[in-house]
Amino acid sequence: MTVHFIGAGPGAPDLITLRAVRLLRAAPVCLYAGSLVPKEILGHCPKGARLVDTAPLSLDEIVAEYVRAHALGQDVARLHSGDLSIWSAVNEQLRRLDALGIDYTLTPGVPAFAAAAASLGRELTVPSLAQSLVLTRTPGRASAMPERETLAAFASTGATLAIHLSIHAVATVVAELSPFYGQDCPVAVVWRASWPEERIVRSTLAGLVAAIAEAPMERTALILVGPGLEAQAYPDSALYDPGYQRRFRGRGD
Repeated sequence: MTVHFIGAGPGAPDLITLRAVRLLRAAPVCLYAGSLVPKEILGHCPKGARLVDTAPLSLDEIVAEYVRAHALGQDVARLHSGDLSIWSAVNEQLRRLDALGIDYTLTPGVPAFAAAAASLGRELTVPSLAQSLVLTRTPGRASAMPERETLAAFASTGATLAIHLSIHAVATVVAELSPFYGQDCPVAVVWRASWPEERIVRSTLAGLVAAIAEAPMERTALILVGPGLEAQAYPDSALYDPGYQRRFRGRGD
């Protein structure tokens, strides 16, 4: 028996990996984050599968489902939204499974920042302007931020910021970032990236609070900040320059 942790992607039912679909089709038990995982993805589960919405459950109750399935010799597909590698609360589950001697696997999913970039039609790294992307958040009830991981610290690098789970603190975001990026720095907020109801708000740091007030959004909104979001005057990457020599391209001599 194995618990298969699966990143269900940002929301669109077809933004899920082939491996994920294969695991879902084979698992007689599926635990899913009902508040964030679209019901259409559950259509991949076999007929008669035990479907458990974990949204109202505690960690102990979730682990009890694993123990129950283990006793019956049934594999479990455990669906989390987005990708498992960030803010998924997977670690504490793995720790419990290790203690119980229950096997597990992890299957990555499409992260929200990638879906948001696609919706915006932008590459988030821009030659000579922005070559780093910082995934971060503001403090929340579920998890405090380490002392050195502040918005100001990240903003001081000039990198593009992808700020998750922080739409409720948009005024704080603006106040902390403006001294580093300037009031005119472009900002894009993508709510429910890839979902049918997806909404995009484009603004500057100076106008962000007012822009959000006109289009209220909930916690699933992602805030992207950085000059690269609207940059047009930048050099082409050297990757496809005819003078750039690489092992997959002949030297031409």
